[in-house]
Amino acid sequence: MITIKKVVQKKWIQLGSLLLGSLILLFFCFYGSIYFGFFGKLPSKEELSSLKQAEATQVLDKDGHLIGKYYIYDRQPITYEDLPQHLIDALVATEDVRFYEHDGVDNTSLLRVFFKTILLRDKSSGGGSTITLQLAKNLFGRKKYRLFSTVINKLKESFVAKRMEDIYSKKEILTLYFNTVPFPDNTYGIESASQKFFNKPTYKLTLSEAATLIGSLKANHSYNPRLFPERSQLRRDVVLKQMIKYEYISSNRADQTMNKPIELDYQYFNHDLGLAPYFREEVKKELVKILEKHKRPDSSTYDIYNDGLIIYTTLDSKMQFLAEEAMKEHLQVLQKEYETSYGSTAPWKNNNALIKTAVKHLDLYKKLKELGLSEAQIEDSLSVKKDIELFEWEGNTTKKISSIDSLQHYLKFLNTGMIAIEPTTGAVQAYLGGIDYRYFKYDHVSQSKRQVGSTFKPFVYTTAIENGMKPCTYFSTKEITYTNLDNWTPKNAGEEEDPHLNFTLEKALSNSINTIAVKVLNDVGIPKVIEQVRKLGITDSLSQEPAMALGTDGIKIKELAGAYASYVNAGKGVTPYCISKLEDKNGNIIASFEPEVTETPSYSDYTRQVLLEMMKSTVEQGTATRIRTTYKLENDIAGKTGTTQDNKDGWFVGITPNLVAVTWVGNDNYNIGFTTTTMGQGANTALPIFAKLYQKMNQDPVFDIITKSKFEEPSEEVLRDLDCKPEKRDNIFKRIFGKKKKKKKFKKE
Repeated sequence: MITIKKVVQKKWIQLGSLLLGSLILLFFCFYGSIYFGFFGKLPSKEELSSLKQAEATQVLDKDGHLIGKYYIYDRQPITYEDLPQHLIDALVATEDVRFYEHDGVDNTSLLRVFFKTILLRDKSSGGGSTITLQLAKNLFGRKKYRLFSTVINKLKESFVAKRMEDIYSKKEILTLYFNTVPFPDNTYGIESASQKFFNKPTYKLTLSEAATLIGSLKANHSYNPRLFPERSQLRRDVVLKQMIKYEYISSNRADQTMNKPIELDYQYFNHDLGLAPYFREEVKKELVKILEKHKRPDSSTYDIYNDGLIIYTTLDSKMQFLAEEAMKEHLQVLQKEYETSYGSTAPWKNNNALIKTAVKHLDLYKKLKELGLSEAQIEDSLSVKKDIELFEWEGNTTKKISSIDSLQHYLKFLNTGMIAIEPTTGAVQAYLGGIDYRYFKYDHVSQSKRQVGSTFKPFVYTTAIENGMKPCTYFSTKEITYTNLDNWTPKNAGEEEDPHLNFTLEKALSNSINTIAVKVLNDVGIPKVIEQVRKLGITDSLSQEPAMALGTDGIKIKELAGAYASYVNAGKGVTPYCISKLEDKNGNIIASFEPEVTETPSYSDYTRQVLLEMMKSTVEQGTATRIRTTYKLENDIAGKTGTTQDNKDGWFVGITPNLVAVTWVGNDNYNIGFTTTTMGQGANTALPIFAKLYQKMNQDPVFDIITKSKFEEPSEEVLRDLDCKPEKRDNIFKRIFGKKKKKKKFKKE
């Protein structure tokens, strides 16, 4: 006789079996729906066999050192051979101890996640993830679903992981993983992380550095060694303990490593920070033009942000670093002197007309104007105060100020531009487009055309010598009024010269005598000077007025440098260039570039030697003597200073046998100059940057080929033609009867 109890038990067993069967059926249906793409198509084995990831374009210096990248995702692939063993061991010990045993999925862990998440709603059930599963997630990301997102994504990843294990070896999976895994600071791949945090390639990572990066994978932000060094170090030590646990390293080695702090050498590879940002931006502009002409084999266009291109540049990163140091050291001091010299009369504080004009150049002002706002409404909008980070040489500060206040703050800053090139090729060795790219985007090397002042005079003298004028030709320093030029009277800077003195061309150039430069131009003729300048590669428009002898025309720094290179390059001008070669990610050459050097000399070697001797005199006894007296440089150096009207621009061109550098300093707002010539002259504003750079280069033997190079000896003819008294006085009759200021017409043609 069947009891009621047995009937109930039987029904419960049947119900339980039915429920269990339903769950199993549900699971397989759910599993099958994912497998067959109900929640999104899974990548096929064919697609997985040809994985393509966006890769950062690398910018390398002349020695192959990484100086920057262009990217959306900062990823830089490497091969398995580049992975040090302790890096691999750290990953396996921390993330997937059974990596070499499973087929991509740890089934026990995966079932745990499935049942605990679905049945118990336990969000802390654990990930059960393997390296291969993580790789699948890195490659294809995750989607959000209304229900069971975690389970759906993990099951999809398990299918992908198994397929990948069928296609790739364990070594290949590790390589793919390390090339795609995200690290802190928006960095993808171990090579990018190694370069960013430790300034070295992956294969050079120490045990501590490897463990630090692996430790950050648990939580990119929380264990970012730049932001949270103490927390990151604790996590590093956890990784090391895992490596002890699974016998990858000894306790002794781990203890030695844990006793040392993490030492970062952080590199900023983003657009605004890091080494040579103005140079990198110029390279990018050139790259865009290059890629318009050079396509892929299938005629499609390369993508500079995703295709992993490799750009070989001419930059010397060591020299660039020293140039940036020299600039900062000098301008930090000069800025203080500049502000002090104005005191309470500073135009960026008190000149309302200047400020109003500058406001109208603001992008925000233009946008508000386009919206139809009145001047009063625009002023109200620009007067709203908010927290703004401000550039300061002593360290940036954040203040609650308005857009107008911010404008006034930046109006006070002096800016700079500098380029240093190899004179025989035009290869750019150092490039300073401004004082800080974050706050001053305008590039003074490739964009700015400021009046060049007395740095134009050597071209006038070059033309004169080339057209037969002897170096020992004497000219009076006396002022002349040119009646056909609205009675224009060129004057000399500084103290008034004795009107009865006569200088040779060498003395006149080395001391930058304005009155003589105009007289030489008058004798040789404006057309001939322009013709000579064009031969040297200067394409900027010139005024064709007598004042051009004093450098009233604006010329780009790059073109000025290329022209000056001729004095140590057999009379041949050069075109400064930045890119030497461009490759695709596989090392195939897309384009290579040769120096653009004038085929025939622009003037005779006799003229070149004479001008070089004259510019040596500028350093030895002329306007650039600070090179010797203040900065104690003993290198072979020739040069030319330049200062424009009202002390708006300061210039210095430094010439050495293997390097030519042009430096400019001034205020971006042309209405604001220096208060005195003593402060604003090129010898005080621009020359010190060059001098400090050379001081630093002299201390490093790597620059010996530049710093220890010597000028060639001038020919006997040149020495003979320069062998005369640098100055002479008028005779007694000229001194008695030549007192009146002379007037004459300027010969324009």
